[in-house]
Amino acid sequence: MKYKHLFGPLASRRLGRSLGVDLIPYKYCPLNCVYCEVQSTTHLTLLRQEFFPPQEIISELDAALAQQTHLDIITFSGAGEPTLYSGIGKIISHIKSSYPQYPLALITNGVLLGDDQLQEEILSCDIVLPSLDAVSQDVFAQINRPLEGLLACELIGGLISFRQRFKGKMWLEVFIIPGVNDHQSELTLLSDAIREIMPDRVQLNSLDRPGTEEWIGIPEPQHMAEIRDFFAKSLAMPVEIISRIQPYEEKADPEVQTSIVKLLKYRDMSAEELSLSSGIHINEISKALRLLHQRSEICSSSTEQGVYYRWKY
Repeated sequence: MKYKHLFGPLASRRLGRSLGVDLIPYKYCPLNCVYCEVQSTTHLTLLRQEFFPPQEIISELDAALAQQTHLDIITFSGAGEPTLYSGIGKIISHIKSSYPQYPLALITNGVLLGDDQLQEEILSCDIVLPSLDAVSQDVFAQINRPLEGLLACELIGGLISFRQRFKGKMWLEVFIIPGVNDHQSELTLLSDAIREIMPDRVQLNSLDRPGTEEWIGIPEPQHMAEIRDFFAKSLAMPVEIISRIQPYEEKADPEVQTSIVKLLKYRDMSAEELSLSSGIHINEISKALRLLHQRSEICSSSTEQGVYYRWKY
């Protein structure tokens, strides 16, 4: 059965076997991050909306969870910012009351976490995984390309405010881009901000599949280790590097891969076009593209319209 709002279960690098819940239409987000694996934000917004009837999402969850035999966690994520969905509290309440055996995670860019109403709606999540990639406004603008008027200091203030109320686990992700936010001055600012936020752990991430912009590099393992050690010296919480998924560690549905190959043999396509043409969720497409790319069966190229994929054989 194909779902409109669900994807997976996927082998998450951080959460195990995760069923994804996508609450947002494609690429609604207050940020347009240069490293985003599902490409450029098409709707930059801070406006929370009930994009879909909550019962529509709940019905899909009930159908999918009735068939699950092995699942580690349910995760709000997808191709947009999940906290923009004004009905998220209703979905969380349903999961917590009907499926208490599953921990509930929220992957978010953190921009809206200072909102009192949103905080109330998501406090019963077990794990919240926000991001903080920069503290200085110029680096924040270069990496995250926010909606006009959005300030890095406001994002940090929201993270601090939410942490003070949230009793679950907070894992803060920092995405490292060589030559942009890996220099001493920005790392020091990040360390100072993290000390105020006080997450339960800090997770350093880097590019695992082509992002929105072609120029983004991948840090050398030794440099990532040095950044980890720098943070670890001044922070009380654990600091870890999120390891890149190796081809043998992740599996994609063979039917998804077959669908992608058939379409790419016809013409080059973006991840969004592949999703729309096949009817397969963008996150399932992204996982299969990553594996095909790692196996060198496809190549990618950046254009003004985004990243396009090509079948090599």
